[in-house]
Amino acid sequence: MTVRTLFLLCAVWLGVSAHATPPEAPQGERLRALVHMVRQDCGSCHGMKLTGGLGPPLTPEALMEMPLDNLTAVIYHGRPGTPMPPWRAMLHETEARWIAERLQQGFPEESSLK
Repeated sequence: MTVRTLFLLCAVWLGVSAHATPPEAPQGERLRALVHMVRQDCGSCHGMKLTGGLGPPLTPEALMEMPLDNLTAVIYHGRPGTPMPPWRAMLHETEARWIAERLQQGFPEESSLK
């Protein structure tokens, strides 16, 4: 049994989430992965520039009145009965909040991270 397997078994036994306590602001490869996910996956419905499409725009102007907690909840839990899926299987809740904060400020371009 590898150390990684033993660690994961202990984490499951103790009830620790696989996404346990990430840093508040994603760094490095995780940051790039989150920006790519929003630009590609969210962009497929909300427009590649996040200015709207099947889904509403995700621009700072469109989101300025939405409370941060509400926006975080929509990202994390989705909107039942709509095409908006929950992203909780792929994100920690703090990452959903980071995405929500960035959307309200103007989401970074992938090219700005290289």
